[in-house]
Amino acid sequence: MLRRLHSLPGLIFGLVLLVLASSGAILSLAPMLDRVQASPEASLTVAVVAAKAAAENPGLNKLHRSPNGVIVASIKAKLGFQTKVIDPATGKATGAAGAGSFLDWIKELHRSFFLDQTGHGIAGVSAGVMFLMTLTGLFLLAVSLGGWRRIGKSVRSTGARGWHAKVARFAVAGLFVLALTGSYMSLSTFGIINDGTSLEATFPDTVATGTALPIDQLAALQAVPLSALRDLTFPVAGDPTDAFLIATSTGEGYVDQVSGQMLNWMDYGMARHIWEFIYKLHTGQGLWMVGLILGLSALSVPLLSATGTAIWYSRRRAIPHLRHNARASVADLVILVGSEGGSTWGFASSLSDALHKHGLNIHVAAMNDLGDYPQAGGVILMTATYGDGEAPSSATRFLDRVAQTKNPLPVAILAFGDRMFPSYCGYAEKIAVALENAGWQAFLPFARVDRQSNADFGKWVQDLGTLLSLKLEPEHHANVPKTNELELISRHDYGAQVQAPVAVLRFKPVAPKGWLGLFSTAPQFEAGDLLGILPPGSDLPRLYSLASSRKDGFVEIAVRKMPGGLCSGWLNELEVGTTINAFVRQNPAFRPQAKGPVIMIAAGTGVGPMIGFLRGLKAGRGAEMYFGARDPGSDYLYEDELAEGLQQGRLSRLVTAFSRVQDRAYVQDRLRADAAHLRDQIKRGGQVLVCGSIAMARAVAVEVEEALAPLGLSVATLRAEGRYLEDVY
Repeated sequence: MLRRLHSLPGLIFGLVLLVLASSGAILSLAPMLDRVQASPEASLTVAVVAAKAAAENPGLNKLHRSPNGVIVASIKAKLGFQTKVIDPATGKATGAAGAGSFLDWIKELHRSFFLDQTGHGIAGVSAGVMFLMTLTGLFLLAVSLGGWRRIGKSVRSTGARGWHAKVARFAVAGLFVLALTGSYMSLSTFGIINDGTSLEATFPDTVATGTALPIDQLAALQAVPLSALRDLTFPVAGDPTDAFLIATSTGEGYVDQVSGQMLNWMDYGMARHIWEFIYKLHTGQGLWMVGLILGLSALSVPLLSATGTAIWYSRRRAIPHLRHNARASVADLVILVGSEGGSTWGFASSLSDALHKHGLNIHVAAMNDLGDYPQAGGVILMTATYGDGEAPSSATRFLDRVAQTKNPLPVAILAFGDRMFPSYCGYAEKIAVALENAGWQAFLPFARVDRQSNADFGKWVQDLGTLLSLKLEPEHHANVPKTNELELISRHDYGAQVQAPVAVLRFKPVAPKGWLGLFSTAPQFEAGDLLGILPPGSDLPRLYSLASSRKDGFVEIAVRKMPGGLCSGWLNELEVGTTINAFVRQNPAFRPQAKGPVIMIAAGTGVGPMIGFLRGLKAGRGAEMYFGARDPGSDYLYEDELAEGLQQGRLSRLVTAFSRVQDRAYVQDRLRADAAHLRDQIKRGGQVLVCGSIAMARAVAVEVEEALAPLGLSVATLRAEGRYLEDVY
């Protein structure tokens, strides 16, 4: 529901909000320009300035002081009234006040779209829409980051989603203020809110008779400092029954031009003071620094609009056209999908097609559409997890539907997620418990697919096929991003003596030939991001952790040759000068924190991203490395670079473990021996980074858990704080 409240108004009012925000950002410059144009006001009174201005400008009708100190005079002329900027020190006009200027045109566009009252209404409704989108966006941002406690943590999403979240977090406070104050001002314009501006001082019944005093001798005007002035309206020339009307920051009243006394003074009420404060906040008038900050927030709207539209479009595009989708009433098997970005629908479509080839009627729908299936033998739930264990957009109402279902069916749950996130497949785990409590029996064990792994998906499909006595071969093809050509410029080989060949491969980007090369750019990447490579004869990319960042000037990966591995075998045979096609998948969830100790734990090729991190660390940072391999004489990857890191102080401590020599130890053994030291580093705000095999990562987690126990902490706690990160395979 929140997502719809956030996205639909944005799509409907997108263009109007763009105009409002862009024009508002331009208008935010006006207070600063006024501030620059304003003259010093120290010790000046309204009486002195008004007297000088009247003497220098015959026909003076009114003085107005902007909240930023610019004095503007309205002067009666033959063809109407002229407005001029006045120097308060001399009373002389310094130039026209800018009527009909570009900023005036922008102001009219911002307030009413040149549509008078109708335009004011549209602007008001749009401000309300922005207020709604800001509130819903703030809640969605908290969910996507893993809860309110992580609202200030790093954004893990990439692409349009990542930019949308980063910009929203920067701008949300300013947009909230702009939307709230804009809505208030619109409501006051139409009289829905009492802003106190309709109350005015009443003209005095009687005024003194006699000769008018010089303006600079009027006591009431002498008592008002220029900085408090809002407006001063002069009496009609030659009319002794008229009076000055003065408005200040606290109220307004009339000044007798003969006695110089204040008449019928009226203090502004609370409603008027609230209105003036909100006006200042919204326009920046009188708060020019605030105006600039809010203007920067308004500038975020075009980018938020573009990225939000891209997110919506990617969701729509990711939902495939479902061929052979049977009606719910005749389905033999039902596949229900919980998806946020749309990728899970692709797996569901592939499974549906594979089952249809065997003559089964398959009904595929969103989990939100759970209903009655009179002929179905079971339900397959394929669901992702959103944020901190929350339901993805197509599954937000699923548990409510479960509570209303009277005839539970056998169920199988296939969870999609990224083990790098603290709540890995958290929503799927939640619904598994709920379904069991509601009497739904599982016909296959709970299973997970990590980072859209075709291997994980294929294994689960085989288990399903075995259960159904069917040979299932789903043709699932992941969308492959645009690739860049890379040339292998060097390689270092390890591990032959221990029958575990590893190659450290270094590439350089190849610019396209011809004029296209003038516009080519190398891919953006950081150490720890993933390099996707398509081996010959396969359309399924393999992902390898990057051991370099773009600033290093090369692309580097460490690849172990796996038995029967199509891609790893091909890469290990590459010769220098060979080119490959690859793409970068960002992995911001695996990064060292900005401050505090960093404990890097790696085995085998898992040392690759750690080396990339080490290259970017400063001396004295307090980085430590636990590295495990088989034999220092065979597969001690990056030995020279690790020694150099120690010598330069970028690495403060290196602990090695070799399983084929010395005490035949593993990294978890070293961690067990270093438990007290590890606790101390965690108490100092340390972060743990783990990269290597799943088996190694599990063993490491056990030892870290044991080490943390005396502190009352756990690995789960550190994960939730972003202080325990894994990149495992």
